[in-house]
Amino acid sequence: MQELLFSVLLVESGTEAAWVLFGLTAQLLFAGRMLVQWFASEREKKSVVPVAFWWLSIVGGLMLFAYGIWRQDLVIILGQSLGVVVYARNLWFIYGAQRDG
Repeated sequence: MQELLFSVLLVESGTEAAWVLFGLTAQLLFAGRMLVQWFASEREKKSVVPVAFWWLSIVGGLMLFAYGIWRQDLVIILGQSLGVVVYARNLWFIYGAQRDG
C-alpha cells in the first residue's frame, strides 16, 4: 500500500508524502473558496464575497506558502506571499467594520 501511495504522489519517503498531502489539502482549501463564493452569490442572486472566502484564502494561502518553502519553489512562494497580505487586510477591514459598528 505504501509503495502505491509513494508512486501516485511521486515521492520516496513518508516525510515527502506528508508534505505532498499537506500541499494537496492546502490547494483544496484554496480552491474551495471559489465554491463558497459561487454558492453565496447564487443564493443572493448577486455577486457576494462571504467572510468564509477570505478565511479559506488565508488558510489555504499560508499552507501553500509553507509548502512552497518546503519545495523551495519560488513560483509558489511569490504567488502566495502577496495574496496572504491582501486576504489578511480584507479580514482586518471586515472585523474592524463590525467592531466600529
